[in-house]
Order: sequence, then structure tokens, then C-alpha cells
Amino acid sequence: MSEKTTAPASDVEAMKHYAELQGVRLAYGEPVELGGERVVPVAFWAGGAGGGEGHDESGGGGEGAGYGGVALPLGVYVGDAYGVRFRPNLIALLAVLTPLSLVAGWALPRLIKALKR
Repeated sequence: MSEKTTAPASDVEAMKHYAELQGVRLAYGEPVELGGERVVPVAFWAGGAGGGEGHDESGGGGEGAGYGGVALPLGVYVGDAYGVRFRPNLIALLAVLTPLSLVAGWALPRLIKALKR
């Protein structure tokens, strides 16, 4: 736990440190031989959990907990006679970038307008 309390040395380390604290990870699958190539799948994984309890004035109450997670296939590392390279999953890339672009396009003009005031 002491590793997570030290200050990161660079911006990249800071992002990695923050991602680890939030439960964000890259997941690597088992290497697979496919058509003479060695393939290692890579996915982005994030998850979280929470719980709580409460009571009202009449003596009633409840408690609960939940967990959720998401895995997004990013691509594969391919090793063959030409070396090792990363081949992205273009479908997953489009699935992430499309809503991100829409939100950024909606938010950016509003941010600029707010900053001008």
C-alpha cells in the first residue's frame, strides 16, 4: 500500500497511478498460435463496487451492495517472422471514439462560451 501513497515522478506515472487507484487495468489473454503467428489479446478493464445501508424514521431500512465492470477488446500483439507489433481492434476503437467525439463536440463550444464570460 505504501507504493500507492508516493508521489508519481512524471505525468505518465501520475496517469498510471490514478488509473490503478480507480481499478483500471489492461488485461492480457493467454498467447494463442493462429496461422503461424503467436497472438496475445489485450483488453481494457475497469470495475468498481459499492454498498451501503440506511434507515428511516419509522424504523424501516435496507442495505445493499453491487459490483460492475466492463472489458473492451483493444487489439492483439502479433509475433511472427517480422517481429512483434500491436494490431488494434478498429471496431472497439470506433465504438469508443464515436460517443467521445460527440460529447466533446457538444461540450467544447459550451466550455469556450463559459470561459469568455
